[in-house]
Amino acid sequence: MLPVALSPALAPARSRLGKALSGLILSALLLSSGETWIAGTQISGAAEAATSTKTTTKTTTHKTTRHKSKTTAHKTTVHRSTHRRHRTHVRPAGYINARAAVLIDAQTGEVLYDKNAATPMPIASLTKLMTAMVYLESKPDLGKRVMVAREDLAGSGRTQLRAGEVLTMRDLLHAALLSSDNAATRAIVRNSGIPPEEYLARMNRKSEVLGLANTHFVEFTGLSEQNVSSATEYAQILKTASLHPMIAHITTLPDYTFRTSMRDHHLVNTNRLCRYGVFDVKAGKTGYISESGYCVATWVTTATRDVIAVVLGAPSNPARFAEARRLIDRLAVAPVTATRGI
Repeated sequence: MLPVALSPALAPARSRLGKALSGLILSALLLSSGETWIAGTQISGAAEAATSTKTTTKTTTHKTTRHKSKTTAHKTTVHRSTHRRHRTHVRPAGYINARAAVLIDAQTGEVLYDKNAATPMPIASLTKLMTAMVYLESKPDLGKRVMVAREDLAGSGRTQLRAGEVLTMRDLLHAALLSSDNAATRAIVRNSGIPPEEYLARMNRKSEVLGLANTHFVEFTGLSEQNVSSATEYAQILKTASLHPMIAHITTLPDYTFRTSMRDHHLVNTNRLCRYGVFDVKAGKTGYISESGYCVATWVTTATRDVIAVVLGAPSNPARFAEARRLIDRLAVAPVTATRGI
């Protein structure tokens, strides 16, 4: 039998139908076998040739959305898992998160731990030890009664004092060193008999005499971030200040109560190490402004040695004491070589 010839009008239609059917079959095979690349990759050449542009666009868009959703879910899971691992990660013993820290043998000067200890940075109310030293070196009358002025309170932050209260210079000194009261510190300077410019000059001259090249003061309380020192140099300030019996006595009290012309006051030492009862504290001071972070310096006697710990720029109030205690517990119990911070 002779083959029947197709009319010219039917041939293209059948050809187009055959191509379309072939393309659909091939697309189904590729999709079922997972060979189509989507979401940021190229579709394989065979699939692209067998699929119309419109169909490819729809398929790619649909698959991309699903893929992105799965990818996002996967990334979120990994992130949360990593975050959980980070929270439960136990840091190595002796790890210090503060910006700077130093632990020094108070008798020999041996450096037991050093993290950025020579770097000058704001020291906040640690300033008040130098303010107190200059005041006591003027041989003052600590029993002298003075009145708190409004200028002492202006911009001083939290204080128990009120304008018009009358109290002794001794009580002001306790308020300045024990509870780090800025108004009390200003009242001390104002009633010291030393002009403010000369008082500040004496603070900076004392730093020079002690050989503290990175220590400088621009005011008396520590409210300025321009009052700077390094951990190593401040350890020297603390050691020198503790030679004054009055400073050593005040800074180691857990609390102090006194009465002014208006009412009773109860002060609590901002240095928690004096309230833990764990260490024999010989001197100490705390400080904080936003630029300095949380700072603490303390001299303690352990079973084996006297050490001075200075922590500058800790991330929180509890952290400064925890990190100081960690250094003392780990490194003050036996002779060790100098340890560099992480």
